[in-house]
Amino acid sequence: MEPAQPADRVPADRTPPDGQPPADVPAGRGGEPAATDPTPPPPAVSGRSERSPAASGKSERSPKDMAISLLVLLVPIALLLAFYRGFLGGDQATTVDPAPAIEQARSANVFPVSQPQGLGADWKTVSARYQTVEDGANLRLGYLTPEGRGVQLLQSSVPADRLLPAELTSQGQPQGPTELAGHTWQLYTARGNQQALVLLEPTRTVIVVGDAGDNELRELAGSLR
Repeated sequence: MEPAQPADRVPADRTPPDGQPPADVPAGRGGEPAATDPTPPPPAVSGRSERSPAASGKSERSPKDMAISLLVLLVPIALLLAFYRGFLGGDQATTVDPAPAIEQARSANVFPVSQPQGLGADWKTVSARYQTVEDGANLRLGYLTPEGRGVQLLQSSVPADRLLPAELTSQGQPQGPTELAGHTWQLYTARGNQQALVLLEPTRTVIVVGDAGDNELRELAGSLR
């Protein structure tokens, strides 16, 4: 005798009656099985899409285009440089009038003041200054030589034992005497590649120093009057 079945038991056989779709298959509006599409859905498209250079409106520039662009930039620069050199005196030393500084030194009457005489027009005075300092006063005149070198003419009442180390460094050493315009000068080494001519007098010391050649140093020292 079979045991009684529970009243709410679901039959294991889920076969539908004739003409009805299986329980696991969705039915259409008329009761027929709904059509199923075996084709998988298309893959989701990302929000970013790769675009070719042509699609984005950009393309690589050719060497010719780059050369033209560079030329467009260089032309205005060349014109400005030509204007600077041709009309504004670019690359030319700015000259000054040494007369006011020389006159100031002479008016102070601290030491006798000499002035270069007979130098050519290719000697350019680029600085001139008179000033009182500790233990004396200095008159400095700076020149650009015909060969484009810098030379300074210093006349000072500062004692030589203090002036020479300050101007020529402690390594400055005398190299021997030389006669110029009736005066005996001493040739000295100076800082770096510079050399100097030094004239020692009772009330002043005169120094001609720079990176110019020996001939230009001698020309300036010999022109002092």
